[in-house]
Amino acid sequence: MLNGMASGAKEDGGETGGAEAGPGRGTGTGGAGGTGGAGEAGGAAASPGKARRAPAGAAVLREDVTEAIRAAVFAELAAVGYGRMSIEGVARRAGVGKTAVYRRWRSKLHLVLDLVSAIALQGLPAPDTGSLETDLHLLYEVASRALRHPAASQIVPDLFAEAARNPDLQEALEKALREAQRSVAQGVLDSAAARGEVRAVLDRDLALDLITGPLYWRVLVVRTKTHRGYPAALAKTVAAGLRGA
Repeated sequence: MLNGMASGAKEDGGETGGAEAGPGRGTGTGGAGGTGGAGEAGGAAASPGKARRAPAGAAVLREDVTEAIRAAVFAELAAVGYGRMSIEGVARRAGVGKTAVYRRWRSKLHLVLDLVSAIALQGLPAPDTGSLETDLHLLYEVASRALRHPAASQIVPDLFAEAARNPDLQEALEKALREAQRSVAQGVLDSAAARGEVRAVLDRDLALDLITGPLYWRVLVVRTKTHRGYPAALAKTVAAGLRGA
């Protein structure tokens, strides 16, 4: 994956201070599977106390470094936007070397889409309150809070604007949102159909558009502030529309 990028000692050291081993770099003594290391394949015994070398490509990815990079990505997106964001800028903000980023994601596009997809899915609940209206209310409450976050209100519109100029980003972004957030809405719709609140033969694509569209239109497109009672009012209106469809 690195294609030779791990050769820079400065980048390896800048990532974790040497704690996260890169391909072919020492992993320290006393590690698991310490016998039979790659350096002993020819039968030469390792010197006592000397660090054994990990097999090529056996980088140990520290979770704290990964989280620092993720936080840096969102900060960079909010500060400069996708078009001006760079791996170098992300690495600098995270306090790591570029190699640390490339060990985890092979490009800026993959880095951003991985995080957008994860946040889109993890940030929304899968409500099952026993009522379509209250399920929608809970969904809208959580989604509206997330979309009103200062970083999200800058990042999401910027990504969609960039997607209009970047076909790869557009395709991947649509796929990530469709598979993440629309899957949650699909669960709400399936539960409602199982309870008999909506018809099983309801046009699912149209219903999903009705569930997910209004909030995003108001918060991200026209940028109109939502009052405290808006999620409940929206849930009541959408639920009535779905029941009558």
